[in-house]
Amino acid sequence: MTGCFRSLFRANVLLPIAGFAGVIALWWAIALFRNEMMPTPPEAFVKNLDFILNPFYRRGLGDIGIGWLLLASLRRVCIGFLLGAIVAIPVGVWIGLSRNAWLAINPIIQVFKPVSPLVWLPIALAIFNAAEPSAIFVIFITSLWSTIINTAEGVSNVPKDYLEVAQVLEMPRWKQLIKVVLPASLPYIFTGLRISLGIAWLVIVAVEMLTGGIGIGFFVWDEWNRLNVSSVFLAVFVIGVTGLILDYALAKLQAIMTRRPAQS
Repeated sequence: MTGCFRSLFRANVLLPIAGFAGVIALWWAIALFRNEMMPTPPEAFVKNLDFILNPFYRRGLGDIGIGWLLLASLRRVCIGFLLGAIVAIPVGVWIGLSRNAWLAINPIIQVFKPVSPLVWLPIALAIFNAAEPSAIFVIFITSLWSTIINTAEGVSNVPKDYLEVAQVLEMPRWKQLIKVVLPASLPYIFTGLRISLGIAWLVIVAVEMLTGGIGIGFFVWDEWNRLNVSSVFLAVFVIGVTGLILDYALAKLQAIMTRRPAQS
């Protein structure tokens, strides 16, 4: 029992700590050689103490805490991601069930999937003429492709035995879809959703750096323009931890809905 505990402690605590310690040591070494621009970890921590201790302050127009900026970015990501899921899952089911639909839509997916999400930003700005809906539109486009592809793959891989049993029981087509196809496809669907959410969180930072406004991406660009690299390091940590939490939350939802552990 003790040996098992030691093994788990080493795998889940000691090794991750060692990994992060290596990253911090590398940062510290680079900062010592580039001390005119790069802060050391202790210097960055001291300079960011106000952001850390007071993440939700409001001190005037445009002077708000990093917590509010993070929430603004999360709101855009959640709206765009949910809109994308609402479109992508039915389309994925459709092309997974129909070869004709697959032949018609797959070329569109293959053409648009490699396009950088930021390429859609000028188009979105031309359509909406405003930064907020444009950012949400880019997240929406970003959220489509992985979810569509994985949903279609899951639907097409539903065991034939399941469908044959449903036909023997004379289930209506809509009931087969709800009772058989979707439950069997859930692991694939959630894999697509997790990939889409990760990409969406990456993209929103870049979009906000270009469009400005309130958000964690604009915070990074604004602090860099002020040559405040310490705050950029804080943003890197906040963005990374937030992405980890988002993926963990979606994995937990997957485990609840599929009643099996989600793959990390």
